[in-house]
Amino acid sequence: MKALHYFTVDVFTTTQFGGNPLAVFPDGRGLSTELMQKIAKELNLSETTFMLPPENPGSDCRVRIFTPAAELPMAGHPTIGTAFVLLTNKLLQPRNKTQLVFDLGVGPVKVTFSQNAEDDFFITMEQPLPLFGEVYENISEIAEILSLPPDAIRPDLPVQSVSCGTPVVVIPVVSLEAIQKARVKTDLLEKYLMDFESRLLYLFTMETLNGESTTHSRLFAPLHGIPEDPATGGASGPLGAYLVKYNLHSGTSIRNEQGFEMGRPSLIHIDIESEKKEIRKVKVSGNCVATGTGTYNINEL
Repeated sequence: MKALHYFTVDVFTTTQFGGNPLAVFPDGRGLSTELMQKIAKELNLSETTFMLPPENPGSDCRVRIFTPAAELPMAGHPTIGTAFVLLTNKLLQPRNKTQLVFDLGVGPVKVTFSQNAEDDFFITMEQPLPLFGEVYENISEIAEILSLPPDAIRPDLPVQSVSCGTPVVVIPVVSLEAIQKARVKTDLLEKYLMDFESRLLYLFTMETLNGESTTHSRLFAPLHGIPEDPATGGASGPLGAYLVKYNLHSGTSIRNEQGFEMGRPSLIHIDIESEKKEIRKVKVSGNCVATGTGTYNINEL
């Protein structure tokens, strides 16, 4: 029997029980992929991470990310939350005083951090540059999947797959009222998007609950074992890139609110650096709050 210790943390919040919960296993050595997936399914959080020795000479560690149903090559809140757990518990000595490098499924990813007088960390991950993929032309089908009328989807903007490591379907919604009414019909999601680039639905509107926010968003990923996600860093990078590409924002200091419909308010900071309309950097940042620790006693290895 092996004792596997883990930490839990809420990501993209400064308040316990807000944001997106995450479990971090600081020592994943000797665990099979199948066992990691079983543990993630058992915990049933949006994501669970396992730390391993680095694969690249310049990296601090390898991080594998699992939803209850599948492994992801990259995701935002697990990356930021894992960095927070490493730093606050001094589980490794960073090679750089303000930066970590994680080996993820998309390759090495830089994670920078700063610390204030109260020892709170503000953590930023640099995501891969965006890839703008397929446009889903049938707005009526998208609306039907979301249990919304077709006029709830903005006609002046595309429903498009965008990826900064993990592709998501960015869906522009006309209002806060409309986005709050969205309910996903999983059977139609499977039917209509079977051959599409992504089936992770990321809805956003420019109407917000918080006056300081830029966007209000929701993510639905039932086919990945996540009925709804309270804060999605891996989708916020693509959202920021979408806003810049379609002239909805300059890209500087985007504030994306998410999770309010779930009672887990989250705030995700996004910065998109561009030059002559070409995006050069995608950064997603946030705070974290520690919530607990635990141990799994595992028989099968």
